[in-house]
Amino acid sequence: MVLIGGARSGKSALAQRLAGEQATLIATAAAIDAEMEERIRRHRAERPPAWTTVEETIELGAAIGDADAETPVVVDCLSLWVANLLEAGWTDGDVEETAHEVAEAAAARAGLTVAVSNEVGMGIVPVSALGRRYRDVLGRVNAGWVEAADRALLVVAGKAIPLVDA
Repeated sequence: MVLIGGARSGKSALAQRLAGEQATLIATAAAIDAEMEERIRRHRAERPPAWTTVEETIELGAAIGDADAETPVVVDCLSLWVANLLEAGWTDGDVEETAHEVAEAAAARAGLTVAVSNEVGMGIVPVSALGRRYRDVLGRVNAGWVEAADRALLVVAGKAIPLVDA
């Protein structure tokens, strides 16, 4: 399952409700500054106490593979994971190929997998080349995860809208 939407739209809260009281969270955020440290602290405080947290900024596929096959897994979030890969010098093609492989592996798990990602293509065109590159790569990564998933929801203002084939 993929939950996609804007920043602060309620994606993470919905993922938490869907996963239940016992789950593994794969957190892709890196505490690169004080503001991110505070965001991470707030997210940790909001999680159920029985959840296992795995912090992995790059090797998402390995983290998903290491999770118990039956336990729900929440990936929060693909947008930060893609940013981490681009920051680490990955090519667009390598990011997209790896994302496809990881999406297929996530979809094949016996237990529920919920991937959270930001929709960044509905706003203004970024002013920088890097911003446009990130938007484009993340858009293709999101499309690949949605294609591999059995279900995808657009989350807006805390409400979920099913994404269906046209």
